[in-house]
Amino acid sequence: MDPVVLPGLVPATQPLGQITPAAAEATGIPSGLPVIAAAADKACEVIGSGSLEPSIGCLSYGTTATINVTHKKYVEAIPLLPPYPAAIPGFHTLEVQIYRGYWMVSWFKEEFGYPELQQAAELGLAPEALFEKLVEAVPPGAMGLILQPYWTPGVKLPGPEAKGAIIGFGDVHSRAHLYRSILEGLAYALREGKERIEKKTHIPITSLRVSGGGSQSRCAMQITADVFGLPAARPRLYETSGLGAAIDAAVGLGFHSDFPSAVKAMTHVGEVFEPDMNVHLLYEAIYRDIYKKMYRKLKPFYKRIREITGYPR
Repeated sequence: MDPVVLPGLVPATQPLGQITPAAAEATGIPSGLPVIAAAADKACEVIGSGSLEPSIGCLSYGTTATINVTHKKYVEAIPLLPPYPAAIPGFHTLEVQIYRGYWMVSWFKEEFGYPELQQAAELGLAPEALFEKLVEAVPPGAMGLILQPYWTPGVKLPGPEAKGAIIGFGDVHSRAHLYRSILEGLAYALREGKERIEKKTHIPITSLRVSGGGSQSRCAMQITADVFGLPAARPRLYETSGLGAAIDAAVGLGFHSDFPSAVKAMTHVGEVFEPDMNVHLLYEAIYRDIYKKMYRKLKPFYKRIREITGYPR
């Protein structure tokens, strides 16, 4: 590709230019205001969550659910999938993604949540508030209903043949069990990502920061803490990607001398959810003895399903 057609690369915190008079007139942003380079959305989200060390795992509960850490070294959490440049120049953001992560909440809402949608409209509430009651009505482990959240396959983890799976159905199960199994399955998948990152960095993740829309669910936060067996904190401001970009701008413009001081001043931990270790032992057994073995055992069936039915790639 001819380099002439490519944009120049500008490191985070460095100036890109200024707001022009024409842009100011069109947007209302002051003319001459400096424009500072930041980073990718997830990279900004990591520092916006207050995660500057590889021992702090940053979970993002958005359309794609992810676990990230900041690391000085170039490390591929998944071979041949490079880490992102971090929002801190010279650092890297290691990431494991669960495609269609908290999109599954929207999927459940559209496919199974009509009663809550109808009731929420009558009461003037968000449907997700009523879904919390579904989760609370079901014990941890969802009475043996276990979900692997591969509704969209990955490039390498899982492979392109992957499908979603739910096992353990019985006549005791309801929509509420299915909904809880979604939240638990996403937590299992992200814990698997945590262990993959730890294996590559040789640094244990000892605490969690959770941001994104899904972090507003108290049930999701408690399930996360219980599955990981670690404290799970949500930042006071859950739109941490924008905050991370603001931290880059603050450092670039000299409002803070370095990233540690900027992060200390600009990020604040909100509520911390401590794990219930009795519940963690139950999740530990499900995760080790069942969840981690599901994909390997089902993988041959996924390939054969495609061959038989013509399921689209």
